[in-house]
Amino acid sequence: MSNLIESSAEYLSITFSDGDFAHGKFQDIEFDACTFVNCDFSETVFEKCRFIDCEFEKCNLSLVKLNHSRFSDVVFKNSKIIGVDWTKVAWPNISVASPIQFFQCIINDSSFFGLSLTEITLEECKAHEVDFREGDFRDGVFDYTDLTNSLFSNTNLSSASFAESTNYDIDINVNKIKNAKFTRHEAIRLLASLDIELLD
Repeated sequence: MSNLIESSAEYLSITFSDGDFAHGKFQDIEFDACTFVNCDFSETVFEKCRFIDCEFEKCNLSLVKLNHSRFSDVVFKNSKIIGVDWTKVAWPNISVASPIQFFQCIINDSSFFGLSLTEITLEECKAHEVDFREGDFRDGVFDYTDLTNSLFSNTNLSSASFAESTNYDIDINVNKIKNAKFTRHEAIRLLASLDIELLD
């Protein structure tokens, strides 16, 4: 167990608990099979770091900067990840299944603009004002997620699941939703983009 991180180091199977790393800057670090529990990374800068098979639980990563960092099989649980620009991450050049998953997280005001993250998981999350425009999220899972004021335009949501998700505004004319799954009582929101009048 540790609450100390040094740049240009490698950490294997380490658990970081209750660490205060807010406003820190870390560069060229590799975290392999590491767990972060109740750590504060708010406004921290990770420059060219690598996260492989890691898990963040009950952490604060709000306004974290992930410049040219890499992720592979990383899971976020019960964490606060507000205002993060995920487009700054060094994603693989080839299209692979999403290397990140979110469960019961707050990811408001974040950007996934133009990213190809098929099979991404946002389950039971609060995702207000998140930018998903121009992205490829085929086979993604958005179940039980609140998508208030999130942006979808030219977004590929084919075969994605929106079971029990709420408050989404998805224009079916400018997004791909073939074979996507929606809960019946919420799917009526999809009709808002059509020039029709609904009668009770």
